[in-house]
Amino acid sequence: MGRVGIVGIGHGRFGRRSDASVQELAFDAFRDAMADAGLAREVLDASVIGAVPEYHKQRSLAGVIQEYLGLNLKPTWLTEAACASGSAAIRTAWMAIQSGLHQVVAVVGCQKMTELSTPEILALMGRVGEVQWESIFGTTFPGYYAMLARAHMHEYGTTKEQLASVAVKNHFYGAMNKHAMFQKEITIQKALSSAPVASPFQVFDCCANADGAACVIMAAEDRAKQISDKVVWLDGLGSATTTMSVIRRPTLTSLPSAVEASRQAYKMAGVGPDDIKVADVHDCFTIAEILAYEDLGFCEKGQGGKFIEEKQSYIGGKHPVNVDGGLKAKGHPIGTTGVSMTVEIVKQLRGEADKRQVPEADVGLTHNVGGNGQYCFVHVFKRE
Repeated sequence: MGRVGIVGIGHGRFGRRSDASVQELAFDAFRDAMADAGLAREVLDASVIGAVPEYHKQRSLAGVIQEYLGLNLKPTWLTEAACASGSAAIRTAWMAIQSGLHQVVAVVGCQKMTELSTPEILALMGRVGEVQWESIFGTTFPGYYAMLARAHMHEYGTTKEQLASVAVKNHFYGAMNKHAMFQKEITIQKALSSAPVASPFQVFDCCANADGAACVIMAAEDRAKQISDKVVWLDGLGSATTTMSVIRRPTLTSLPSAVEASRQAYKMAGVGPDDIKVADVHDCFTIAEILAYEDLGFCEKGQGGKFIEEKQSYIGGKHPVNVDGGLKAKGHPIGTTGVSMTVEIVKQLRGEADKRQVPEADVGLTHNVGGNGQYCFVHVFKRE
């Protein structure tokens, strides 16, 4: 098989986007990605849309997006894997290209979440757990991750200050990102004094629902080299799914899907954790980033709290992580997130991240989790 490269990227502003429909959000990101690649619509063979349809009144969302993008008669389809839908779309496009069926594919992650009320969103996200035995008892998304945080604190001594340090870092970098929902730094005191959500979480431990879109243009190796002289290659893909029900998992201090997905991605790309120069990981809650440090092999198990405390995930540390602000500061339009992560890693590997640029970044990674750990996609990218 040849390689699959990313030849164009586009990203819109995340936030409460009452100024735009989901189609308009998708179009802005698509337009910028096509301009970045220097392509016309006619070159595209297909599009893949990453979104969670329950958040939209429109059924069959891929069709209305494809129509608005002016891609009529070109095949399109929707991928859904909860909060990992964007990365699922990227994996699907990679498979379509590797099969030889398509040569150039647009992947659009798009989501409009803020038109629903908070109770409606909580109800939807609560059902990401197993419906028969868990969500009927009132589970919430923060509640699920709070259980993971409590388990990690009990077993490894992780502290609320270490959790808050993740938020401080990600808001520090989010303040430099023009696409981020929150572009303001916070102090650890502010994080620790914010309102309680689900013990041990407070407001600043939790990411925000958002509207937004991102787009990448992917191409087979020969076509990619013809299109661009700054191709970033998707060389390692890992994907795993664990139990929907948390009560059946072997541990609450790790996401088994992330451990397995990272193992696959590292093996396929021929790299190890120490080769990763920059990473974007799924920090839906502060504990999720700490778990990611450990599950991805950036530090030993149980040392994630110390890793952030020592600023090893800052630029200049061992593994810079979420230097775009992550979900925590950038916002989390769930179908968009995996594509947004990919845009950030492509920027880093091209050397186009401005004040947030990681020096000598040539290998990058994305880690995108769906639900409370059911799905995980880990992708490894390289720039020659």
